[in-house]
Amino acid sequence: MGYYSKSCPEAERIVREYVEYHIRNAPSLAAALLRMHFHDCFVRGCDASVLLNSSSSNQAERDSPPNFTVRGFDFIDRMKGLVEAECPGIVSCADIITLAARDAIVATGGPFWRVPTGRRDGVISRASEALRNIPPPTSNLTALQTFFASQGLDLKDLVLLSGAHTIGVSHCSSFRNRLYNFSVVRDQDPSLHSEYAANLKAKKCRSPSDNTIVEMDPGSHRTFDLSYYRLVLKGRGLFQSDSALTASPATKLFITQVLQGSLDNFYSQFASAMEKMGGINVKTGLAGEIRMHCALVNS
Repeated sequence: MGYYSKSCPEAERIVREYVEYHIRNAPSLAAALLRMHFHDCFVRGCDASVLLNSSSSNQAERDSPPNFTVRGFDFIDRMKGLVEAECPGIVSCADIITLAARDAIVATGGPFWRVPTGRRDGVISRASEALRNIPPPTSNLTALQTFFASQGLDLKDLVLLSGAHTIGVSHCSSFRNRLYNFSVVRDQDPSLHSEYAANLKAKKCRSPSDNTIVEMDPGSHRTFDLSYYRLVLKGRGLFQSDSALTASPATKLFITQVLQGSLDNFYSQFASAMEKMGGINVKTGLAGEIRMHCALVNS
């Protein structure tokens, strides 16, 4: 904690104030920054490899299908510019992503969690690794458990981190198979509440080719609350990966326990899971580098 207290004491304040100012006008950015952090940490650890540009000889993570709809790259670049102006070559892009994700959620009224700093930036970014390591929204529980276990996260972490779907939006392309082409014998996913599915077909994803924006937590998508879990238990989770959380007695019981507890208790548990995720395979010491520009390795 406080890694930059002597080398760049204003760094965390610069990030926090920039995030707070802009989240007021663009609250949807909070979910986008949280998602970016998640996608970054699941590939080579929390090392900002998701920010690197592709080159003529390498397709980077940001140009891999799981990251096609990731937003916030310019936002991170602008914060990096402000921090560089204050203390050149000191603060990593990896720390900026991690701090910004936390500060954005806090700015929307959501939970606070501690962010130890001192991460260094990776110099390798491969699209194939994003495809291999980021859980797709079509994942079943077995697949999700495997994806998370490979990052040192357990089923409890899976349920808690999925709670981030209480804010933000998605696109029809991420779940259209649940409505129109679920399997060779069923057009529609039977685990999806029939009324909810009919509503999605009538108002949002009116054909298999539609790619409309859809709220992850209808009616509450800008509030970090317990509504997502209530919807999941009713078969109204948007993704297959949401519905998958009810596929085992253990995960279903944990959702029930979260709902029986207070919002503060959920915030506390979510915070612990985020702190754990933010520490996945971090680079410290002489590993990696402190990038001058987040999209480029230092020359």
